This record gives sequence, C-alpha cells and structure tokens, in this order.
Amino acid sequence: MSVRGALVLLSFVLLAGCEPAGAVESPATALPKPRVDVAPGSADELQTAVFAGGCFWGVQAVFQHVRGVQSAISGYAGGTRKGPSYEAVSSGATGHAESVEVKFNPAHVSYATLLTVFFSVVHDPTQLNRQGPDHGTQYRSAIFATSADQKRVADAYIAQLDSAKAFKTPIVTQVSMLDAFYPAEAYHQDYATVHPNNPYIVINDAPKVVHLQQQFADLYQSEPVLTRSKGGAS
Repeated sequence: MSVRGALVLLSFVLLAGCEPAGAVESPATALPKPRVDVAPGSADELQTAVFAGGCFWGVQAVFQHVRGVQSAISGYAGGTRKGPSYEAVSSGATGHAESVEVKFNPAHVSYATLLTVFFSVVHDPTQLNRQGPDHGTQYRSAIFATSADQKRVADAYIAQLDSAKAFKTPIVTQVSMLDAFYPAEAYHQDYATVHPNNPYIVINDAPKVVHLQQQFADLYQSEPVLTRSKGGAS
C-alpha cells in the first residue's frame, strides 16, 4: 500500500487520484453459479481458502460478513521470503500478495460460493497487478488453493466465466497452490471495522460490503467475524 497512506491523507482535502470501488469493472449481470464445487467434507471440520484481490482491508471486510465464515485474517501469500513484513511486501520485492485467509464451515457456505463472492464483489478480476488506486504485484488478483480440488474448481470457474464473457475483458486472476500464509501485523486486522471513517475505507472498501448485502442477501451477516473476537490481533 505504498500509495495508500498518501491517499488517506490527501482524501481529507481532495479525492483526486482515488478511484472509487464503483469505477472498476463489474459483471453486467449476476455471475453464473460454478458448475463444480469442492466436496463439503465433514461439517465439523473447517476448510481454508486464501484469496488476494488488492488491499487486504477490503477483502477481509467482505469475507467477515459472509455467513459460514469463521475467521478472515489479513496477511501475505505467494512470495519467497519467510515471515515477510508489511514494509517488505509493499516494496514489491518479496513477491507476496496482500491476501486473506478464510476459514469456513462447508455445511453453511461452499468453496464455490466463496469464489462467486470473490469474483462478484471483492475485486475486479480483470485488473492486472493493481486494484483501484493501488498498483504493484502485491495487489494482484490471485487464488492460493489449499487443495488440488480447490485449484481444479477455481480453474474451472475462471474458464466458465471467460467462456460466458461475464466481464468485458479476460480474467487475469492467478491460481496456484498455497505454499505458506503469513498473518499481517495486528494493526491491519479488522481495519475496515476499526476505521470506518477512514477515507480510503469509505471510498474503496465500504461499498464492497454494501454490494455483498445487495447481491448475496442470503449470505450476508451484519455482524462481522473479527480477529479480535478470535483471540487474534489486539
């Protein structure tokens, strides 16, 4: 978020340089449901998914409001350095993407449903190495699969969306197997909830949660699942 801090300061006076969430490409109609899904497994066993779609503040905020999600933690994935810091990732030198680890109950929400939310309201999957006002490979669109089945389903859904021309331009989301996920620093966790009046959140991230409520009313839960309530960030 090398430009994010500057944008936050500038936004108090001038919104120039900020690109509202509504300005990115969104599907013209509701996305089709994925034709395939991961086997639900035991309802007593949580599954894990990892998504990257720009600034992790907004990605985390959306998934925290999805019914069936037990936790959503901001962090880093897809890079080469172990235990990366925010400053290192922001430089773009480590290869990591700002990501969110989502633990969910498959009895209440499926992996394919999370994919639909990811492509519908979390971000614009047609933007290469950027998202809204944030630029760099650390803001790339990516799915880090935690199983071969997840990768198969994610690849199939991207092919399905491209074939249906759900977006005007091709999807650039990268799909790979997760090597490691590193939680971000405590001050990044629950950021959208803790700082709802931050201009960056108001402009770029709060609309995503509104779109979730509008497009996925049956999935939306008004109270977010926070890391603080799970004994995470403090």
